[in-house]
Amino acid sequence: MTKETKKQGKLIVFSAPSGSGKTTIVRHLLKKEQLNLEFSISATSREKRGNEIDGKDYYFLSAKEFKNKIKTDEFLEWEEVYRDNFYGTLKTEVERIWAKGKNVIFDIDVSGGLRIKRKFPENTLAIFVKPPSIDELKIRLKKRKTESADKINMRVAKASAELATAPLFDTIVVNDNLENALTEAEKLVNNFVNS
Repeated sequence: MTKETKKQGKLIVFSAPSGSGKTTIVRHLLKKEQLNLEFSISATSREKRGNEIDGKDYYFLSAKEFKNKIKTDEFLEWEEVYRDNFYGTLKTEVERIWAKGKNVIFDIDVSGGLRIKRKFPENTLAIFVKPPSIDELKIRLKKRKTESADKINMRVAKASAELATAPLFDTIVVNDNLENALTEAEKLVNNFVNS
């Protein structure tokens, strides 16, 4: 990525344990035209879930394709989140959004969010969305009805480690009341993109 490209837009990272509400917050912010945001679509090697669409929800790649792109340095950040389940941000995705004169908003895991912040410290606002409790997180994951009990338990176990990284982010939004969390997130992003 060229220096010229870096100046074009800002990066807003939302990271959190699964079930914290980060996706709901990101969707809300994308509707706010004054923020001039476009969603960064992540690449993944996991299987599609439900009605997910390639190129809209994720760029779905085989594990082999994903590993080839790692070898050819095509990712801004990537992570093997669960065994054989890779997630990452393609450099071309950020360049595509910046070329449109927009700011990039991410809904990504904690490790990826922190990597982006380290690569672009001045251009990035990294926000950690914190659930009110681990118990509440488990309830939210069960309500989704998208994953098995084993997957939910795996996500809950991972959440404890993710929560420990919260102080490494620029700011923390506690999502114990969705309306308040949406308002706080909107204010933070508005201040950042207009600074």
